[in-house]
Amino acid sequence: MPDQWLQKQITLGPRSRGCHLITGEIENALPELATFSVGQLQVYIQHTSASLTINENADRDVRQDLESSLSAIAPEDFPYVHTLEGPDDMPAHVKASLMGSSVMIPIGAGRLLLGTWQGIYLCEHRNRGGSRSLVLTVWGQA
Repeated sequence: MPDQWLQKQITLGPRSRGCHLITGEIENALPELATFSVGQLQVYIQHTSASLTINENADRDVRQDLESSLSAIAPEDFPYVHTLEGPDDMPAHVKASLMGSSVMIPIGAGRLLLGTWQGIYLCEHRNRGGSRSLVLTVWGQA
């Protein structure tokens, strides 16, 4: 069978600072996943002050601990040079660079092959982030 490509752009509503589980929103945006027997999904965020990661989705404490750890690594009171957009902006850029702008998930039998305890997270690093645009690219065989 020939390889197939599918690409969609979705916009997620504004979220507060923290790590937000978005697996369901991604799956809902891609009903076509059911037609893929094997493949890969790349989720890419088009922003520099938010990031994506895959981590535990069972215990909500993980989300808080991730945010606390990132804030300890890139605190707002560090003497940043770039300060024009407020005290949470440059730390957000540092956190986004550390976490990354995309994740890749294998597809099998029409579904994402995430581990039992894994979920896809949008990590909002600004205190009041705006809407966030994601590009979802699926490549595989139907």
